[in-house]
Order: sequence, then C-alpha cells, then structure tokens
Amino acid sequence: MVDTQDKTGWITRKVIKVHADLTLIIGGAASGKSLFSEQLVVSTGKKRIYFATSQIFDDEMRQKIMQHIAQRGDGWTTIEAPLDLTPGLARLTSDHICLIDCATMWLTNHLLAGSDLAQVQAEFLAALRSCAAQVVIVSNEVGHGIVPDNALSRKFREAQGRLNIALAAQADRVIQVTAGLPLVLKGEPL
Repeated sequence: MVDTQDKTGWITRKVIKVHADLTLIIGGAASGKSLFSEQLVVSTGKKRIYFATSQIFDDEMRQKIMQHIAQRGDGWTTIEAPLDLTPGLARLTSDHICLIDCATMWLTNHLLAGSDLAQVQAEFLAALRSCAAQVVIVSNEVGHGIVPDNALSRKFREAQGRLNIALAAQADRVIQVTAGLPLVLKGEPL
C-alpha cells in the first residue's frame, strides 16, 4: 500500500500490485476450465505449482483427483491447501506460476468449516495482491441455474458469486470457458 496526499491535504491509500499477473478462469462444471488452465500454465515455461483445494471424502472424489493428476502430467509441484492458501502464495517467486484449482472447492471447505467467509475472502485477496508469482485461478460460475431449495446451498451460491466478482475485479485477465472454448472477458487475449 502507498499513501499519497492530494492538493487539499487528503491522504488516500492506494493498493499497488506486486503480483506479476492474475488470471481468473471461470465457467460451469466440467466445462474444460482445468484442462485449459493447465495448458495455459505449461505454456509459460515457468516452475509450475499446483494448489489443490479438494479434499477426498469418497471414492468418486478420489477418482476425479487421480484423473486430474494424470491429466496434468509431470513437472508440477503440488501443495495441498484445502483451507489456507496464504502461506504457499507468500513463498512463491517471480520464477513460479501457480494454478489454484479451484476457488469453488476452497470456498466450500470454508463454508463447511464454519469460517468467517468475508474474512477468509479478504485474506485470500490480499495474499493474491502480494504474491510475486503469476497466478491462475479456476472457479465455477454457479449463478446460471435455478434458486437452490435450501439455505446452505443459497448461502454458498451467494458467497461464490461475491468471491467470483471480487476475483474478477482484481484479475488482470478473466477467461470464461464453455464447452472447452475460451472467451476473454477482461484483459488481453492470450
């Protein structure tokens, strides 16, 4: 943060970006977001870090995670971070590029853990601002469906929408992936 004073004497605080580049990849479930994001990260030639936010609670999730690992292939360092991404992001340098897959699972983990969602979101956004590495974040767009029939699902949908809005506002680039096809919503095309 940098404080500046204008002609009238007012002091304003301005956030200065430290990170090299922040890209948000957003779309529906099974839309091709992860594969597209992985290919984007690999194309940079930088040291690849994968922040895994999923937790294994059943065989179906274990199988899905194994498929993602096989799809990524070699050359990745994986950091298991279902709740706290901040320490890992703080350790990265400009030689790294990291993929956070995904913000939706991270938010779900916090919701189910009873975390203060506004606080953890603010901490996450601050960690992204101060990260020296390029960061690619995968997140689901969950607002295109019907209104959920229960309070927990409605709370999640609202929280996911707020998180996606905040990530998109902070991101240098936002890409929507639908049916495996990327559409740049914000920033320069790749």
